[in-house]
Amino acid sequence: MSIGHALLGLLESGPRHGYDLKRAFDERFGHDRPLHYGQVYSTMSRLLKNGLVVVDGIEAGGGPERKRYAITEAGITDVAAWLATPEKPEPYLQSTLYTKVVLALLTGRGAAELLDTQRSEHLRLMRELTRRKKDGDLADQLICDHALFHLEADLRWLELTAARLDRLAEELHR
Repeated sequence: MSIGHALLGLLESGPRHGYDLKRAFDERFGHDRPLHYGQVYSTMSRLLKNGLVVVDGIEAGGGPERKRYAITEAGITDVAAWLATPEKPEPYLQSTLYTKVVLALLTGRGAAELLDTQRSEHLRLMRELTRRKKDGDLADQLICDHALFHLEADLRWLELTAARLDRLAEELHR
């Protein structure tokens, strides 16, 4: 995800302080990976340098001065272009899991056990996401569905690979 674009998009509703941007980001997108304050301020500094935001005001407080950021027309154009650009589908052609299966076979270790362990971990995470989805709002349900669909595809691959382990081992040891 482009943190800069997400922050710019949040600024389209009106100027905000870095603290408010972090809170809004975490509420909407950061359930599993909240932003660190350093990420917010370094990103805002870069956006400022690139002319995509301006400092709309500075307020004195009990601590350091608080800058309020506003999106510029260039920032709005940048967000619009980012939203209109499709994401590149990621085919996972060099996944870590595939590499582990091949190395297990090459080194005489248990590839079937590796696949069983991975299947168990996928199923555990799927149960957790299903519980989270049941208790979540619509946004949380959609993000959980996205993750669940990817995990289901991984499970299909795990089953297919398990069924082909002997043949793969033969090909690797030629």
